[in-house]
Amino acid sequence: MEQITTEAELRDLLGFPAERTATKQRPCLDPIDKAWLAASPFCLVATSAADGSCDVSPKGDPGGLAQVLDDTTIALPERPGNRRADGYVNVLSNPHVGLIFLVPGRNDTLRINGRARLVSDAPFFDDMLVRGHRPVLALVVDIDEVFYHCAKAFLRSDLWDPNTWDPAALPTRAQIAQRLERPDESLESLERYYGPDYEKGLYCAP
Repeated sequence: MEQITTEAELRDLLGFPAERTATKQRPCLDPIDKAWLAASPFCLVATSAADGSCDVSPKGDPGGLAQVLDDTTIALPERPGNRRADGYVNVLSNPHVGLIFLVPGRNDTLRINGRARLVSDAPFFDDMLVRGHRPVLALVVDIDEVFYHCAKAFLRSDLWDPNTWDPAALPTRAQIAQRLERPDESLESLERYYGPDYEKGLYCAP
């Protein structure tokens, strides 16, 4: 492998962005950004610990996952999950986060970079109720920059085209868990666990 070790080498291969691309980030939310956040049900949250180890965690809720607190601040609720909290642990030592907000069917994405903190309660938690459940904590992000990312990755991948979908080409979630995570449990019990009743626990603590 021929490794690239300097930015000069990288730029020799990729070139430089057009000025409109290099300068498109903004320090606060536009009304269009707020509308996008109100429509977005899914976000990827990238974090890094003080030692450089990284994590990217998916977050999902009905549309309006992120609560807009003001023009430079948003909050994401924490819902019951596996309790690893890798990204949250990272934020405790390094507050810098990168967020990508998706809207199903849209090939462009909204990106927000900023500094995050963990909040265990606040008045806006009452606005984050889903199915009667209040979040146990929220990731509050002070925005450094916000901008839209072009559609090329989604167009190349045909992500939203059902004709390209083939979920049956892979083992089921239960089969993956039985092989790699929970080998002492039977496949039958895992199929029941990940079956139709799995959705009932989306907003209840495990």
